[in-house]
Amino acid sequence: MKFADFVCAESIQAQIAAETKEEVILELVGALVDSGSVKSDERESIVKAIMKREELGSTGIGRGIAVPHTKHPSVDRLVATVGVSASGVEFNSLDDAKVQIFFLLVSPPDRPGDHLRALENVARQLRDSTFCRFLKQSTTPEDIWQLLDEADSGQFGS
Repeated sequence: MKFADFVCAESIQAQIAAETKEEVILELVGALVDSGSVKSDERESIVKAIMKREELGSTGIGRGIAVPHTKHPSVDRLVATVGVSASGVEFNSLDDAKVQIFFLLVSPPDRPGDHLRALENVARQLRDSTFCRFLKQSTTPEDIWQLLDEADSGQFGS
């Protein structure tokens, strides 16, 4: 599975304004709503589902990266967005570091395979320190989309 299969280019946020975990999730879900990937009347329900998932354990996996995600019946296919925060956001990460890179995923409950393949792809690419460094330096959605495309093409070491 490639980023192009599930990341909505129109929802990418290169300069996250949020300063808390919940604000980041609201901002990223809002970007999915604004892009038409998620229905506006489902925004609150999706945010609640992601926050409930966060209660089980933070999706801040360390090294300035978080992958908030949930399964939600309002979507008929896996959708995702990417956000970058220059200053970083406290996210209760495993290493206690602030998070700068966010991949937020929402998938239908009846498609667990897609959900797992997307998470695996994200994790594999984020192991590449060059990819992460370039993402953190990105200042436009176009820059981020280009990096995702390059990752899809195998241009990073993962």
